[in-house]
Amino acid sequence: MEHDGTRQEALGRAECLMLLRSVPIGRVVYTDRALPAVRPVAFVLDGDRAVVVRTAPGSKFDAALRGAVVAFEADAIDPAGLTGWTVTAVGRAQAVTAGPEAERLAALPLRPWLPGPLDGFIRIVFRSVAGRRLVSRGAPAAAGPLSLQEG
Repeated sequence: MEHDGTRQEALGRAECLMLLRSVPIGRVVYTDRALPAVRPVAFVLDGDRAVVVRTAPGSKFDAALRGAVVAFEADAIDPAGLTGWTVTAVGRAQAVTAGPEAERLAALPLRPWLPGPLDGFIRIVFRSVAGRRLVSRGAPAAAGPLSLQEG
């Protein structure tokens, strides 16, 4: 699709995962008391199948995510150059608070950016991953760092 000198290109799963690995902050989209909610989070990928974020067990955020189907989105956008990418993953959020799996997740290179004890984990296991890249006219597809979502 082209508009005003830019074009959108769909991204394959491998490129989506590569781009997710290139940024430290994303957003979890979930339901809070029957209303849509979005929260920025530090994250890390757990292999090619899940996103992991730290939580405070028992927090409102932790309770809202447990077992819920959520979306996770990360992007990098250059508004001046009209280039960028966005990747969205959808899956079920699983709480991990203790045991060998929590120890394994604690060893991942996940750096929380909010203060306070974040001793639990939420793992969002992907059911789907999709992305788009927005590229300026004449630029090669790989040159754009990101993609805006269709609106």
